[in-house]
Amino acid sequence: MRLGAGYVGVIFAGGPRLVTIDQARTVLAATRDSDHVRRVGVFGADTPAAIARVVAEVGLDVVQLSADPDAETVDAVRGATGVEVWAAVRCTTEFPLSASALFAHADAVLIDAKVDGKLGGTGQTLPWEAIAPSISAMRAGQCFVLAGGLTPENVAQAIAVLQPDVVDVSSGVETAPGIKDHERMRAFVAAIHS
Repeated sequence: MRLGAGYVGVIFAGGPRLVTIDQARTVLAATRDSDHVRRVGVFGADTPAAIARVVAEVGLDVVQLSADPDAETVDAVRGATGVEVWAAVRCTTEFPLSASALFAHADAVLIDAKVDGKLGGTGQTLPWEAIAPSISAMRAGQCFVLAGGLTPENVAQAIAVLQPDVVDVSSGVETAPGIKDHERMRAFVAAIHS
């Protein structure tokens, strides 16, 4: 938070960064006194009721759905939780036209690199130039979050090409999965502001 992060996230979707409810509370405890930091929970294919229980137990502000959600799922999770819902869309060479409806239903659409068998956090970089035209045409002023292989070395270029509202980083500032490198975090923030 000293670096000015607007969001702090915890992973409930499996993988090497998976946390328990107690671990999530510990990670997010530092955000309780901050009015400008939003708490995000990343989920896989959990039911809206299961997500709502975690939202209430942990005190989340945002739910990120990372298992290729459709518009109905987004609406159901928002109805069950009463918080913002971000829909993650995993791309290869272009934004899938079938996911365009998410811009009208989700509070934000998060774009991540598609890697078979993984929901995110792979460090795989998106082809920014290739997806830029489709993102620009579909977003129509809606909130757009960029993830997918962002690092201190490439985030400024990604921002210049895609102009996201929010950038999401995990593996790009780690020494190992789940272990953040404070120097890389500072470098990432400096690159965003450059």
